[in-house]
Amino acid sequence: MLLKKIFRLTSTALFVGTLGLVSSVQATNKLPEIGTAGVTALSIDQERQYGDAFIKVARGSFPMVSDPVLQEYIAELGAKLISKTDSVRFPFNFFLIKDDEINAAAFLGGYVKVHTGLFLYAENESEFASVIAHEISHITQRHLARSLEAQAGNSQLTVAGLVGAVLLGIANPVAGIAMLQTTVAINAQSAINYTRANEFEADRIGIQVMANAGYDPAAMSTFFGKLSAQYRFSSTPPQMLITHPLPTTRITEARDRAALYPSRYYQPSLDYQLAKARIQVRYGTLKPKEALQFFQHQLKTGSFILKDAALYGQALALLQLKKNEEAKKIVVGLAASQPNNLFYLDTLTDIDLALKHNDEAIKRLQKANDRYTNNPVTTINLAVALQQDKRYDEAEKLIRHYLRDNETDMIALSIYIDLLRQTDDKVRMYVQRAKVAQLKANYPKALNELQSARTLATSSADIARIDAHMEQVELEKQQMQALQN
Repeated sequence: MLLKKIFRLTSTALFVGTLGLVSSVQATNKLPEIGTAGVTALSIDQERQYGDAFIKVARGSFPMVSDPVLQEYIAELGAKLISKTDSVRFPFNFFLIKDDEINAAAFLGGYVKVHTGLFLYAENESEFASVIAHEISHITQRHLARSLEAQAGNSQLTVAGLVGAVLLGIANPVAGIAMLQTTVAINAQSAINYTRANEFEADRIGIQVMANAGYDPAAMSTFFGKLSAQYRFSSTPPQMLITHPLPTTRITEARDRAALYPSRYYQPSLDYQLAKARIQVRYGTLKPKEALQFFQHQLKTGSFILKDAALYGQALALLQLKKNEEAKKIVVGLAASQPNNLFYLDTLTDIDLALKHNDEAIKRLQKANDRYTNNPVTTINLAVALQQDKRYDEAEKLIRHYLRDNETDMIALSIYIDLLRQTDDKVRMYVQRAKVAQLKANYPKALNELQSARTLATSSADIARIDAHMEQVELEKQQMQALQN
C-alpha cells in the first residue's frame, strides 16, 4: 500500500540520518512516568470494557465521517506512532468526526477521537501527528483512569459511576452533565493541577514518540504556539484550549525538549496534504464554488504546500459541481505518476461512477483489490461499483467476505444492508440492521429488527440463530444500563 510504503521510507531515512545521536538524545530525554503507577481501582480489563461501551455510544451520538480513505490515512498514521510507543496495552482505534473545532481526545480502552477541524488547522503532518501522539500518551500513561480515580476519591461516585456519567453525557449531554454536577463534589483547583501535570507528561512522551516515528519534534511547540497566539485574547477559545490549557511554560518546555533532537529537513507529506484538501472540500465550511476558487487561487499564486494537493482539491471541487470530465482530466494526470495512491483511486471511482463508466471503474478496482487484499478503500469502492453495475451477487460476496475480518466497519455494513435489500434477502437484512443498531448501543431498535427477522424466518436454524442473537442484545443492554446507572 502506498501509505505504508511512504511511512517505511520516511522512518528508514530518519533512522539512517540520526543513528549516531539517538543514544545521547534518549539519555537526555529519559522521562519520569507519573501516569502508569498508582492506578488501583480500574483494571486493564475494566478500562477495555468501558472503552467498548464508549465507542458504541459514540457511534450513535457523534457525527462520524464515513470516508474509508480518511479512516485509512488516520489508522496508518496512528499505527506508525504506536509502533514507536511503549506501554501499549490496548489495540488503538482512531475515528474521525465532522467537527470544525480544533480538537482530538482520548478515551479509555485505546479510543482516540479526531476532529476534522484539526486537519483544517494543522499545516503539516508533523503538527497533526503531534496532537495524535499527545493523545496516545494520555492513554498509555493511563491519565484518564488516574483522573477518574482521583475525582472519584473526592466525590460520592465510584469510578464506574463517573464513567457511566460520561457515557450518559455522550448519549444525552444534558442528563450527563446534570448527573456530574449534582453528584460530584470535585475540588476544581486540584483537578486542574492534576490535569496540567498529565498534559506536561503527555507532551514529553508525545515528542519522543513522534521523533522516533520520523516526525519533526519541534512541530508540537510550533502548533501549540500558533494556537495560543491566535486565541490569546479570544472570549471563545477552541475546545482544545479549554481541555488542554497552554501556559507559556508548557510551550517553552516542548520547544526546549524538541531542541535536544538533531535538526533536519522534513519532506512535506503528500498524503497529509491530500487528506487536508479532501476535508476542506467535503467536510469543511466551504461551498463547492468557494472551494474551487480557494484551490484555483492557490494554483494561480503558487501559495500551495504541494501543487498536487492543490490540483486534487480543485478536482474534488469540480466533482462537487458535477464538472466530472474536468475533474477526471486532473485526477488522471495526478494518478499517472502514482497509480496506486488510494486518494486518487477513490476519487477516480467517484468520477467514473458519476459518468456511468462502471466497467472502467470495476476493471481498475479489481486490479487494485488483487494487490491490496481486503483493503477497506479498494474493497468498499469495488463493492459500490459492482452494485451500481447491478452485479449484486458479486458485490454481496465481496463485502460479506470483507466483514468477516472487519465486522464493525459501519460503511461496509451500510453497503451490505443495501445489497441485501436490493436482493430481497429480508431476513439477513433485518439481522444486519440489528447489528448496526447494536454497534450504536441502540438496543430497542436492535431487538425490533431481530423480531422482524424472526417473523420472516422459515428455517429452524435461522430462528435459533436469531433467538441467540436477541439474548445477546438483551445481555448487552443490561450491561450498558448497569454502566450508565
